[in-house]
Amino acid sequence: MDSRHTLDKLADALDAWLRRGIGVFAWLGLVLIVAIITQIVLRYAFGEGRVWLEELQWHLYGVGILTGLGYTTLVDGHVRVDLVHERVSERIRAWVEVLGTVLLLWPFIYAVFAHSLPFFVESYALGEDSDAPAGLPYRWIIKGFIPFGFALLALTTLPRVLRGLNVLLHPYRP
Repeated sequence: MDSRHTLDKLADALDAWLRRGIGVFAWLGLVLIVAIITQIVLRYAFGEGRVWLEELQWHLYGVGILTGLGYTTLVDGHVRVDLVHERVSERIRAWVEVLGTVLLLWPFIYAVFAHSLPFFVESYALGEDSDAPAGLPYRWIIKGFIPFGFALLALTTLPRVLRGLNVLLHPYRP
């Protein structure tokens, strides 16, 4: 088994594992829809709302965004300049992908992760709850999704980097 095959297999296995894991968070979209509809019915049909339900909506939006960053990376859905990207060779695209990820994205992910982890740990240690009397308890859970989401984003970039390295180390020659 050559290293090209090894890099491809590793990238494919990691990609499949991450897709299954992130897929669980897609179901939170359904929970969000139910929470929104419930809040609308309570407010407009019965003239009352629930603070905890409104906070739950914000938390679910946050989790969706933070896990969606990684998912969008896995499915290659992030914005890029296609005019340029489509006109260059596969090797140049691989260089841009690997260098852009390693030199720009990973340091950014590290900075957010390093600054959000103490934010989460302090919230957990204090047993932080919502400031609203009828709000959600366990505020640390949503704060924990910030470092989790960025760690997930870092993991989802690994298959892309491995595939880029594969192209750079083993250029295709017909």
